[in-house]
Amino acid sequence: MELVKKTDDYVIFQKSSKRYAVRDSSRKWISGDEKVKILVSEKLLDIPMPKAKPAEEAPEAAAEETPAAEAAAEEAAAE
Repeated sequence: MELVKKTDDYVIFQKSSKRYAVRDSSRKWISGDEKVKILVSEKLLDIPMPKAKPAEEAPEAAAEETPAAEAAAEEAAAE
């Protein structure tokens, strides 16, 4: 493992698999959310933001227009 950064609170290593390992000052390995927070704060890890789902108004709008179009067609046929 290669030493990436050393602080008073933790040490960050990079494994040969290009993943990161974090060890605290008491020489215990850190994992989970705490590890992710450290790596993000050191700008070694990017967390992608979830993309907003596109609004599904188009199918609803088409469904609303269909009855109106049918009513107009019925009126035209009645005349």
